[in-house]
Amino acid sequence: MDRKTIIKNGKQTFEIEIDAMKKAMNSLGESFAEAVEIILGCKGRVVVIGMGKSGLIGKKIAATLASTGTPAFFMHPAEGMHGDLGMLVKGDVIIGISNSGETEEMKVLLPLIKRLGSKLISIVGRADSTLGRESDCILDASIDKEACPLNLAPTASTTVALAIGDALAVALVECRGFKAEDFAMFHPSGSLGKRLLTTVDDIMHKGSEVPVINENDIVEKAVEEINNKKFGCTAVINDNKELVGIITDGDLRRAITKYSVINSLKVSEIMTCNPKMIKKNELAAKALHIMEEFKISSLFIIDENKTPEGIIHFQDLLQYGLV
Repeated sequence: MDRKTIIKNGKQTFEIEIDAMKKAMNSLGESFAEAVEIILGCKGRVVVIGMGKSGLIGKKIAATLASTGTPAFFMHPAEGMHGDLGMLVKGDVIIGISNSGETEEMKVLLPLIKRLGSKLISIVGRADSTLGRESDCILDASIDKEACPLNLAPTASTTVALAIGDALAVALVECRGFKAEDFAMFHPSGSLGKRLLTTVDDIMHKGSEVPVINENDIVEKAVEEINNKKFGCTAVINDNKELVGIITDGDLRRAITKYSVINSLKVSEIMTCNPKMIKKNELAAKALHIMEEFKISSLFIIDENKTPEGIIHFQDLLQYGLV
């Protein structure tokens, strides 16, 4: 088979699955709204079940629901018959996924699910199947054909089932008013979680690490402080310990070109006034925004009296995964 034919076959797979998705989208109606309402009224957890490829899709749907504010987990039907049914509690809602609706392991579970009094939502290819008939709510996942040239391997059917699961999750996000901050709580190690949860206080350098000098000190002391603290700058405070300026390596270079001798000059003569600053309870993402906007590599953290109590370097944000 030549490459042109291989590419053609690949595109045909997309076409078949797109057609299947359009059909599923057009059939979405009152039953979808009913399914969302059932899940919103759930007093327990959403338990997703499915065998084979449907099971793999079920695991992804359960994971998406759980990460977007709907407590959910996947239960393998075969394991359910051997003890895992004990994970189900009164008030759970079950989502059953099956193209045929006649999977034996699923059929065995149906009476037990009913005995628990759980609502059953089915994502099924045949509404008149056993699974469909026993469901409280049916979501139509029927397709005209699989993308597989043998019309055997689950391809279009699993794509449709996954899309329906995603549609449920997104609708629930909207209904619950789920926000990015809520999403971050479930993803504390992800980049979004770090951006929305990490504060300046979590990563700033404190105490003796912070380079600070008085505005009446001489430049020689500023150079010593910059060299010792390794941030390439030092905060400048007045007698009330308020942050009034900053001296950077750049300020020193500019002073050298302006004055023949700078060591004995007062810090106030060469410092940059009104430096950028932030408070420790602000998000680290805001600190990053300030650094990027004003093209600075360090940012001082002040308390309510405008006294410097910390410093953040761009490298700290980089190492923490915020950049």
